[in-house]
Amino acid sequence: MDPADEIAHDFPPFFRVYKNNRVEKLTGTPFIAPSADPIAVVLSKDVVVSPDPKISARLYRPTASTAGKLPLLIYIHGGAFAIESAFSTLYHTHLNALTAAAGVIAVSVEYRLAPEDPIPACYDDCWETLKWVEKESDTWIKEYADLNRVYLAGDSAGANIAHNIAVRAGVEGLGPGLKIVGLVLVHPYFEFGEPGKLWMYMCPGSSGVNDPRINPAAEPDLLGKLVCGKVHVCVARDDGLKGRGVSYYELLKKSDWSGDVDIFETQGEDHVFHLFKPDCEAANKFVLLLASFF
Repeated sequence: MDPADEIAHDFPPFFRVYKNNRVEKLTGTPFIAPSADPIAVVLSKDVVVSPDPKISARLYRPTASTAGKLPLLIYIHGGAFAIESAFSTLYHTHLNALTAAAGVIAVSVEYRLAPEDPIPACYDDCWETLKWVEKESDTWIKEYADLNRVYLAGDSAGANIAHNIAVRAGVEGLGPGLKIVGLVLVHPYFEFGEPGKLWMYMCPGSSGVNDPRINPAAEPDLLGKLVCGKVHVCVARDDGLKGRGVSYYELLKKSDWSGDVDIFETQGEDHVFHLFKPDCEAANKFVLLLASFF
């Protein structure tokens, strides 16, 4: 049999790898261009954060004039570290709605995906994007964003990345011109026991259950390093990951971290429902809830 047709690793519904190292992504949503319509409520554009490694982002800003600069939201998409994109219809729709409702400048990170670029590429790319923001590398950030009011947010695997970036910022420090004030974790993906085969394949250097990137309980002292003063955890009642979000919330409450953490549960909904059903009443209410945090 041709190696191109022989499966070496299979991780449905995300991807499979063939014996010739070809990667086939099994799911995902179409890309959509940014909006340059001057009468739109929100404008967006794509920017290059780094040419090597290749990191990009989609920026969003409300078109309505304001008296001063706006909070800045760095958003990290989900997708099991392996699928989806800042440029997909799912995330473009969500960031348009959230930017409008919250009145923020948003930076949606297009980080490298596993397994083509194994973890920690995703963490490193989001960290580089944070440093890029700190340098006010784009005119929208320089003209419209208040870098003393920066928020990190993400859903599922993106929430995991957002947490780890907030920890890294606390450990390594940030420049005096940037302050992260809040962290929003939507239906976060963590493992509080031995990680599954998917994580271990995508992160070949992981120590498994002792890796604090996937298991925050492995090194609880790191929770005290969270750079922000408030954390908002969102879970959904019918989500298989609900318990992990609750465990994170309880772990953070018991830690040495001195900030404020709260948790919100959406009744009758599943994992990232607001992305797949953006026009439903529950999704509209959820976006307003998120907006109230910023």
